[in-house]
Amino acid sequence: MSRVFILGSGAWGTALALALHRRGGHQISLWAHSPEFAREILAAGENTQFLPGSPIPQEIRITGDCAAVTDAEIVISVVPSEFLRPTLLRLRRHMHNSQLVVSATKGIEDNSYLRMTEVISSILEPAGILVSIGALSGPSFAVEVAQGQPTAVTVAFSDPGMAAFIQQEFSSESLRLYTSTDVVGVEMGGALKNVIAIAAGIAVGVGLGYNSAAALITRGIAEITRLAVACGGRRETLGGLSGMGDLVLTCTGSLSRNRTVGQELGQGRKLPEILESLGGKVAEGVLTARAALGLARKHGIEMPITGQMELILDEGKDPRDAIRDLMLRPGKEEH
Repeated sequence: MSRVFILGSGAWGTALALALHRRGGHQISLWAHSPEFAREILAAGENTQFLPGSPIPQEIRITGDCAAVTDAEIVISVVPSEFLRPTLLRLRRHMHNSQLVVSATKGIEDNSYLRMTEVISSILEPAGILVSIGALSGPSFAVEVAQGQPTAVTVAFSDPGMAAFIQQEFSSESLRLYTSTDVVGVEMGGALKNVIAIAAGIAVGVGLGYNSAAALITRGIAEITRLAVACGGRRETLGGLSGMGDLVLTCTGSLSRNRTVGQELGQGRKLPEILESLGGKVAEGVLTARAALGLARKHGIEMPITGQMELILDEGKDPRDAIRDLMLRPGKEEH
């Protein structure tokens, strides 16, 4: 029986706790960012703020105690990208070398342009904590995972044995894991698809049709792949679950927060108002657009869709003008 510590009690962290409990064979702790929030979840018997309607069994330990991570064999990090660094700085003195860390956050850190596994490594290694760090990503709406609907994702470690171990520990009748050694590709696909999902939402919001959606998804995976490969990822990874699979889900599914943000931008609402209406939930693509462009400039990679999203999000460009500018770019060969 593995002792699993889930770092982050948002919708995705809560859903993973429920999925692993349903599988059986684990002692599961779900860590909340504060003791007060942990008490709220315990009192309600569910995560009413982030995943309402999914009761949390009493066997899942809810805690706000940083020291609770010490007993864990597997740590799953599900903290939003902007809070990951300060959160791990709080917890790292309670962590140790014998633990295994799985990052399930889909984002790129602003300013540093680091992937989430790189952020984790940059915090733990200076403290002498040398652990194996991998990534879990793929098309997975939290509410459907919590409900036990069949879901397939990818887990990646540079060591294939570690990936196989997590596959064995997490797979169940409703959650199927595929393994990979391409940590870079898996992380980049999961992070960058959120930006394209905002663009897809904008297309819906301004009243565009299926032709536009298909073009955005196809050209979106093209620019995601260019940057992922430049960063060391493998092209074939971006054609799999953590690339095209996740992109299709977030660009077309109404449960996607990033798509919702884009749709409301396309309908004329302002970004601060939209983010406030999320009630504390995070749309990772909003921050990732800027970080992705910084990374693209570093590698000399062209990302036209991402560039227009950054202008909309950070400079208030009219979404219709952004779409027009994309359509009027000089013609070129597809590949």
